[in-house]
Amino acid sequence: MKLSFFTMPIHPVGKPFTKSLAEDREAFILADKLGFSEAYCGEHTTDQAEIITSSVAFLASLAYETKNIRLGTGTVNMPNSHPARVAAEIAMLDHMLEGRFNFGISPGGLMSDAEIFGNLKKDRNAMFLECINMVLDIWAGEAPYNLKGEFWEVSTENTMMREIGQGDIMKPYQDPHPPIIGTAVAPFSQGVTAMAARGWQPISANFLMPKWAASHWPKYAEGCAEGGYVASYDDWRVAKNICVAKDQETARAYARDPGSPYVLYYSQLLTKLRAGGRLNLFKDDQNMPDDDVTLDYVMDKLVIHGDPESVADQVLELRETTGPFKHLVYAGHDWADYDLGREGMILMAEKVMPILTEATKSEPAYTAP
Repeated sequence: MKLSFFTMPIHPVGKPFTKSLAEDREAFILADKLGFSEAYCGEHTTDQAEIITSSVAFLASLAYETKNIRLGTGTVNMPNSHPARVAAEIAMLDHMLEGRFNFGISPGGLMSDAEIFGNLKKDRNAMFLECINMVLDIWAGEAPYNLKGEFWEVSTENTMMREIGQGDIMKPYQDPHPPIIGTAVAPFSQGVTAMAARGWQPISANFLMPKWAASHWPKYAEGCAEGGYVASYDDWRVAKNICVAKDQETARAYARDPGSPYVLYYSQLLTKLRAGGRLNLFKDDQNMPDDDVTLDYVMDKLVIHGDPESVADQVLELRETTGPFKHLVYAGHDWADYDLGREGMILMAEKVMPILTEATKSEPAYTAP
């Protein structure tokens, strides 16, 4: 059983940016010291709560302060970026990390970001696909490129000076490119199948109901079979909101009482998804009225909390619904209580994971293509 970290950090509006960003960086450094396998961060441009505006810049600040953990963009919002810039920045970051890098991508989900970049009324899924295909073509090809699509053109034909290196974008450290990871949020996601067919790997989002996360495995296995890959439970990442403390009452209070970072997280997310017409992600029954999707309902369904033994039992119970994933992704939150925020990560790595590893050690990792 592997443990990783993913944060789309939602901080209290008004908390000093410098403090929040310093704590976010500290969480990644702590994850590295604790032996987490991977760590990802999201990015948004127009949000006073989710304040990492560039996942590439944030991870670059950690490149030489981490030693073993693989760092990942989670995600680069492709429609909001030019493919040439993405290709160059990701290649540079891959070199800075000497290959300890995963390339997480998405169409982006924050509507105010889409508006400010001028693509609110455009087909962002089509933009996403064109952008990633151009990035891969840049890496696989040679300058001057001459790529033309519906949304972008990439060429240095008129200004290239090959003899001095001008006009050529660097290729990544990893050959042919870093592993590509996509976060899946839709039930029965066809995107998971399409990703897997190309050799990409999914993260089932932490804010997805367990029964809908369960729908991702057959879609992933289907895509692997189409692409000639072997589907592995080791590669299926399932993210979860987990609050672990030394005792049950402390965990319950930090997870559910007023001032809880978990309450803040889902208050924000519930508001955003309600406004965006995407409350279906929170529904076990798609016919459930929107008014029944309350904060308490969402918290009851999506937040695991307790002491280490209880948390381990709840994760094992979760796997009875989702299927036997073997890569758990711990969702990061604001450190409303600095000591409890750190302690939760430490207990997760040092107390919960040994229980999970022992309980799952005899399970098969692969399914036939």
